[in-house]
Amino acid sequence: MKRRVIAFLSSLLITFVLSIGSKIVSPIPANAQSPTLLIAAAASLQEALEELDPIFERANSGVTVNYNFAASGPLQQQIQQGAPVDVFISAATPQMNTLQNENLILTDTRRNLLTNDLVLIVPRNSALGLTSFRQLTNSNVRRISVGEPRSVPAGRYAEELLTNLGILKQLRSKFVYGNSVRNVLGSVESGNADAGIVYVTDAKISDRVRRVATAPDNLHSPIVYPIAVIRASRHQQTARAYAQFLQSKQAQTVFRRYGFGIAR
Repeated sequence: MKRRVIAFLSSLLITFVLSIGSKIVSPIPANAQSPTLLIAAAASLQEALEELDPIFERANSGVTVNYNFAASGPLQQQIQQGAPVDVFISAATPQMNTLQNENLILTDTRRNLLTNDLVLIVPRNSALGLTSFRQLTNSNVRRISVGEPRSVPAGRYAEELLTNLGILKQLRSKFVYGNSVRNVLGSVESGNADAGIVYVTDAKISDRVRRVATAPDNLHSPIVYPIAVIRASRHQQTARAYAQFLQSKQAQTVFRRYGFGIAR
C-alpha cells in the first residue's frame, strides 16, 4: 500500500492514509480507464477499510483508492464545498440526509452498511473503579472526553445517552471535546481524560484503554453507517463497484472482526 497526501479546499488540509481496496462484486471492464477513487469515511472505519484495501487493488490492476478519514460532519461539509469525493461513508444518517436533500448523492446507491455500539472507556491503568456511565458524576472523575456533538456523531450519541440518563447537565463542566472519535480515544489513551465515550470498534483497537460499560441501545439513536456514491464522481462505475464490495460477505467478515454489526 502507498501513502498519499491530498490537499483540497484552501481552508482544509486533508490527509489520506493507507490506500484501501476490495474485491469487487461487479467487475470493472478491462478497457475502462483506471481511475483514482477518493473515499470520505468516518474515522472509526480506518483500520477495517485499510485491511480491505489490498484486496481491491490486487483485483483491479491500475485502480487506486485514496481515503480521507475524519469526523462525518466535516466530511459532509467538504463534499458540499466541492471536494472531489467519489464515495461517502458516514457514522450517522443526518450527514447523509443533508447531502441527499441537496441532491449531492446518487440515491439509488445509498445503503445502510454497518452498525456500532457506544461504550465507556478508561485508561488501562485507571484506579477509579468505574463500571457505569452514571458513575461519571463522581467527584473523582474530572475530565471526560467526548466528540464535539455538532460535528462528531459519537458525540451526539453520547449526549443523547447522558440526557436520557438524566446526568448531562451535571457532566458538561467535565467535558473535553474531541474533533473526531479517534481524538477522543487518544485523550483517554494518553491519560489526559479520566474517561471517554467512543464506539466499541475504537475500544477494540487499543491496548491502552479498558472498556467498562456499554450503552443500552434504547438510550440513544441507532448507530448506523450509511454509504452512497457522490453524484459529482467522475468514476461512478468504479465507485459503485467499490460500494457494492463493502456490502459483500468478504467485507462483512472483516467488519465483524473489528466489532461492527451489519446493517439490515
